[in-house]
Amino acid sequence: MPADFVLKAMNTAHRALLKITGGRVGYDAMGMPVLELTTIGRRSGEPRSVMLTAPLEENGHPVIVASRGGDDRHPAWFLNLRDEPKVEVSVKGGPRTPMVARIVTADERARMWPQIAGKYSNYAGYQRRTEREIPLVVLEPPR
Repeated sequence: MPADFVLKAMNTAHRALLKITGGRVGYDAMGMPVLELTTIGRRSGEPRSVMLTAPLEENGHPVIVASRGGDDRHPAWFLNLRDEPKVEVSVKGGPRTPMVARIVTADERARMWPQIAGKYSNYAGYQRRTEREIPLVVLEPPR
């Protein structure tokens, strides 16, 4: 599965593409909107940002997939938001907006996963590669 170095390099390349093109390229990937998620590092306490696709919306809120390319480990950003669900989200280079990350329930996942995997086969492949159930996260405004 992808090494941490590879994942970080991909994120750096994605950010470079956005900068070079002035955002004309990079805010859509395989037909999915791309957003920037900023979490608080669970060990460092420092902000950590990552570019992610949002393959589904739930009541107008983006749903992100903690796939890590089908790795048996959860992505660091997921572990961060699991410990501290207050996050910030930037869409299309816009301002960071405070949000709350909510890991979906089993019933919600049972409804959402077939929609995601049916439309984006890469996610179905990631789930086949790992024994862990890949979590889904809804990014909602704070209440």
